[in-house]
Amino acid sequence: MQSIIHVFLHAFRDARSNLLHTILSVLGIVIGVAALVGILSLIDGMEMFAREQIEKTTSLNSIQINSKTTERINGVLIRKQEVPVLEYANLSGLNSALKNPHQTYLRYQESGWLHGFDSAFTLGVLLSGINEEPHEQFTINEGTGFSQEMMTSMSKSAVINQFVADRIDSLTSGKFALGMPVVYHSDTFRIIGISETVAPRPEIFVPITVIPLEKLAERPPTCLVNASTVEDVPALRAAVEEWLHQQFPNTPDGFRVSTNEFRVKQANQSFLIFRIVMGLIVGLSVIVGGIGVMNVLLISVTERTREIGVKKAMGAKRRDIIFQFLAESLTVSAIGSILGVILGVLFTAAAIPVIRKVTEMPFQTVYTWNTFLIIAVVSILIGIIFGTYPAIKASRLDPVDAIRHE
Repeated sequence: MQSIIHVFLHAFRDARSNLLHTILSVLGIVIGVAALVGILSLIDGMEMFAREQIEKTTSLNSIQINSKTTERINGVLIRKQEVPVLEYANLSGLNSALKNPHQTYLRYQESGWLHGFDSAFTLGVLLSGINEEPHEQFTINEGTGFSQEMMTSMSKSAVINQFVADRIDSLTSGKFALGMPVVYHSDTFRIIGISETVAPRPEIFVPITVIPLEKLAERPPTCLVNASTVEDVPALRAAVEEWLHQQFPNTPDGFRVSTNEFRVKQANQSFLIFRIVMGLIVGLSVIVGGIGVMNVLLISVTERTREIGVKKAMGAKRRDIIFQFLAESLTVSAIGSILGVILGVLFTAAAIPVIRKVTEMPFQTVYTWNTFLIIAVVSILIGIIFGTYPAIKASRLDPVDAIRHE
């Protein structure tokens, strides 16, 4: 162990004594490693930012159940003759089959015209038939939401969002919308609540049980099963698929069960490909730096031919000479890698404010252990690969000829 430390200390002294050679040999490595650190940290930052945006806009713990309304026959996409539909009556059976904590939502959507108050009030709205479960996109500001009793009794009650309430307020001189009747198509509903506006559009919510079965068959509702944690999603999905096969044996392939996890996987795969491509491009500069190390070591072999001959004459073996030059190569590549890491960190620190100003996004770099592990591996490989040939060349020198060398 002490002999190994002695060899590396000797290699470090040689690198310091030939400072110009060392600087020239490490310059390419410094630039290559700095670029590698900068690229990897920026890509990791982009990946984290993209994942955060996906998590904000997409519920990763949600399982979607959609009826398959079309099928491909002889290359032609046609509507199925028999489309299975999840109805409100099915929810109790589904909830009983799912053991993990969850919430189940059933939602039917269509657009149409809302009338009421007087002939002047006509508003195009998005109608949603929903069940009584509270939903993160259905927050009641005024009044009440739907109850299970309203569902079973098919109550003609409605909840409007704040967008519609503000429109009613402007047309009725401030008259409060709660309790007022509105007409959607030919059905009259009484407003029992006002929900927060999530999207800037007019929406009205009604019990899904008042939607005629003919409409549900024509445009099947979507069922969402929200797990309490992302880790519960695989087990819940398997339970959902098993229940569907049992409940709808005549149409085993009648539903599409999906999750949003694929969005994160797609983003990760895209960034992985980008990371590999950019790493290969930047790796070329690292290879150039390695060639520089090999070139300087070959010059060093020529300059130190007499020294090598004396060492071999005094009993030094070939492996001792090889190990000495490999130690010098590893030392030089380690110095270059350390300086490259420092330069790369400084570069990214200076680049972040510019990126934030240009993109107007809270972007930041991410330094992971994988990045520094890659740098360490690259440093060792450069030292071994590009130091092997000069080391072997030095070890093959004849002691007598080497001592006579001028």
